[in-house]
Amino acid sequence: MTLTVRHWRGLPRAVWLLMLARGLNQLGAFTLPFLIVLLTQRVGMSVTTAGVLMAGFGVATIPSRIAGGHLADLIGYRNTIVVGLLGTAVAQVALVSSTSVVAAAVSILLFGLMYELYEPPSQALLADLAPEHRPTVYGLYSTVLAVAGLLAGLLGAVVGWFDIALLFVIDAVTCALCALIIGCGLKAGEHDPARRPATPEEARSRSPWRDPAMLAMLAVGTGFALAYLQINTIMPLTLRDRGIEAAMFGVLIAVSTLTIAVGQPLVAWARSALPSADPFKEISAGFLLLGVGFLCAGVARSLWQFIAAAVLWSAGGTLLLAQPLAVVADISPHGARGRYMSVYGLSWGLAAVLGPFAGTQGLARLGIPATWTLIALVCAISAACVPFAARIVHSR
Repeated sequence: MTLTVRHWRGLPRAVWLLMLARGLNQLGAFTLPFLIVLLTQRVGMSVTTAGVLMAGFGVATIPSRIAGGHLADLIGYRNTIVVGLLGTAVAQVALVSSTSVVAAAVSILLFGLMYELYEPPSQALLADLAPEHRPTVYGLYSTVLAVAGLLAGLLGAVVGWFDIALLFVIDAVTCALCALIIGCGLKAGEHDPARRPATPEEARSRSPWRDPAMLAMLAVGTGFALAYLQINTIMPLTLRDRGIEAAMFGVLIAVSTLTIAVGQPLVAWARSALPSADPFKEISAGFLLLGVGFLCAGVARSLWQFIAAAVLWSAGGTLLLAQPLAVVADISPHGARGRYMSVYGLSWGLAAVLGPFAGTQGLARLGIPATWTLIALVCAISAACVPFAARIVHSR
C-alpha cells in the first residue's frame, strides 16, 4: 500500500488539478435524473414529448464524444475541456430559462452536444501526464468520479426538494468553476499533442477506426458497458420483485462506490508488486467477478444477499474501469489519443441505447433469474474473448 501512496504523491500537479476539477464537476452533476421533471413541471410539456427530448439528448451525446476527441487533437486538451464545460454551463442556464417546447428542445440538443465534449481530452491528458502509471491514475480518476457521483445524488435529493431548477443552476456554476480551474491551472499548449510532431509511423495510424487493436478494445468496452449499465436499468425492478423497497437501490450504489474506493488502492498496490502482470488477465478476471456478482443478484432474496452481490460486481468493475482505458492509451499514437479515447467511450453510448431495451425485454420475456443469468453469460463470453483481443493488441 505504501508503494501506491508514493506513486500518488509523485503524480504531476496537473493530474491532481484535473482530478479536483472533474470531481467538483461530478459533484454538481445531479441534474439528469431530474431533467424529465423539469420539462414536464416547469416547461409544461407532456411526458411523451419530454421522453422524446430525453432520447434526443442521449443521441446527441454520441457525436459530442466524437467531437471531443477530434477537438482534443486539433486545438488541445485544455482548450477542449474548457469549451465543453462552458458549453454545458450555458446549455443548462438556457434550459432553465426556456418557456417553450422549441426553446427547451434547442437547449437540450446543445446540452447533449456539450455533455461529453470534455471527457476524451480529460482521459487523454491523464495518459500523457502519467505514462508509467496509467492504470493507477485511471483507477484513481474512476474512484473520484464514483465518490463525487454518490455525493451528487445525496445533494440532488436535498436541493431538488426545494427547487428543481436550482439543481441545473448549481450544475452550471460548477461547470463554469471547473473551466476556470482548468483554464487558469494548465498553461496553454503545455500538455497538448501539437507540441511534439508525430512520427511518420504515428501519422499513418491516426485513425482509430482503421486500427484493429482499437476496434478490439471497443468490443471489450462495449461488452463491459452493456452488462454494467444493467445495474441502473433493471436492479431497482429486481429489488421490487423481491419485496424490497426500490429506494434500497441507493444502499447498493453506496456499497458499490465504497467497494470501488477501497478496491482501487488495493489493485494499484498489487500492480506495483507485480509490474510484469498481464493487463488482459486483469480484464478477464474483472469480467468473471462481474458475472458472478450478477449471478448472485439473480438468486438473491434479501437485502444482505444483494449487498454481497454488489460487492462482487463492484470488485469486477474496479478491474474493468481502469485497465482497458490504460490499454487504449498505450495503443493510441501521439496526436490521436483524444480520438482513440472518444472511440472507446462510444462503448458506453452504444450500451446506453441498447442496454435499457435489452434488459427490460429480458425481464418481460425471461424473468429475473434468467435475465441476470444471461447478463452473466455475456460477461463470461467477454472474458473468453479477451485473449483474442490481447493477441490483436500485442501484434499491433
